[in-house]
Amino acid sequence: MKHKAANRKRPIRSRHSSRRSRYASRLTSKYQATIPKEIRRHLHLEGGDQIVYELLSDNTVVVRKNTPLDLDYLNALNKTLNEWESDEDEKAYKNL
Repeated sequence: MKHKAANRKRPIRSRHSSRRSRYASRLTSKYQATIPKEIRRHLHLEGGDQIVYELLSDNTVVVRKNTPLDLDYLNALNKTLNEWESDEDEKAYKNL
């Protein structure tokens, strides 16, 4: 008799493509699911990380790791982007 845990480790192969692997997990009554180990490794996920679900027009769902913005860096960068904020520049480029 095969052990159930051994079955979960194997990817579910797609009938349409031999290059793609699918992994499954069960949804709890609170709509929670465990992300399979192979996916966690591939996305370099750790406890506390955020993931993003993107719903495409063909009903495909893309799952990826959410990378937080470095607000300090962006604010510092924004201060350097005032090169073209003069009145002369506004007049020259307002109709573009």
